[in-house]
Amino acid sequence: MSHNTFGHLFRVTTWGESHGAAIGCVVDGCPPGIRFTRAEIQADLDRRRPGQSRFVTQRREPDQVKILSGVLPEDDGETLVTTGTPVSMLIENVDQRSKDYSEIAQRYRPGHADYTYEMKYGLRDHRGGGRSSARETAVRVAAGALARRVVPGLKVRGALVSMGEKAIDRANWDWDFIGHPDNPFFTPDPESVAVFADYLDGIRKKGSSVGAVIEVVAEGVPAGLGAPIYAKLDQDICANLMSINAVKGVEIGNGFEAARITGEENADEMRAGADGKPVFLSNNAGGVLGGISTGEPVVARFAVKPTSSILTPRKSVDKTGAEVDVTTKGRHDPCVGIRAVPIGEAMLACTIADHYLRHRGQTGKG
Repeated sequence: MSHNTFGHLFRVTTWGESHGAAIGCVVDGCPPGIRFTRAEIQADLDRRRPGQSRFVTQRREPDQVKILSGVLPEDDGETLVTTGTPVSMLIENVDQRSKDYSEIAQRYRPGHADYTYEMKYGLRDHRGGGRSSARETAVRVAAGALARRVVPGLKVRGALVSMGEKAIDRANWDWDFIGHPDNPFFTPDPESVAVFADYLDGIRKKGSSVGAVIEVVAEGVPAGLGAPIYAKLDQDICANLMSINAVKGVEIGNGFEAARITGEENADEMRAGADGKPVFLSNNAGGVLGGISTGEPVVARFAVKPTSSILTPRKSVDKTGAEVDVTTKGRHDPCVGIRAVPIGEAMLACTIADHYLRHRGQTGKG
């Protein structure tokens, strides 16, 4: 199975399966001299970790990261510094329940990759989806935690902005609230917590699931990253966000709304700033024009479909072609979009770090 790597200069290769012994990644191309602690990597992983509320899967994985190569310890015993060689990270799987999937070993789950995976490879791992499981995204978060430190001054944040038919009130947007202990949804709107909780409790009790829209924002992105044709910054952002499990749509900036307004409304006007550099009066472009970053915040949103693993019986077929009804047991997220927030942040950070290194290599500017 090929195609386990993304990025050009900041290259991330992931490995492992949902019910295997471990998952991991190798980050190749990380510059030397990047300083970080294992606790900083762990903090991002803890935000994605399952089992933290009744609204996510109850699989109990501590997701403790081990950093195996590519770093040297500094004198304080906590700080690690990259050497420029591949950084390898590993996370052990400790709470697999493969028996939960025994009933669907011969059946194709509707909405899952069971059928297509088997058509391509001639076999599949029915235990949680194997390689196609979202379990793999944990190591992307670890790689993203490293990527955040490659670009000086880069800040990447994400938020859940809608769940099913419920949406936040953007007038209440508060970035600081996203990390509040009473906020299990990564929502920036404090008033939406009770709404989302009641809504998702109803979905969960029915044995069903619901989708979500996630918004990720990168600030401190220097102007000039990307290229005008086949290495557009927004092109690679879209590709990397689409690679996240269950993502079915991506938009940059104003996105699809741009098709419903006039040119006067959509164009980001400019004026001269105090330092002589242009100041954008709006950011409908989402920080990217002609495939190249403007220096404004890079804004992307992605749509996550409802979790396909549900208790409601769904019509399908088995390997023999016989018609069956499929009920998926086990521990699954009623809204997989919740834990997709730190994953989206990681993929955006990795994309920007990669383009930053490409830009520096081509122009000498960094």
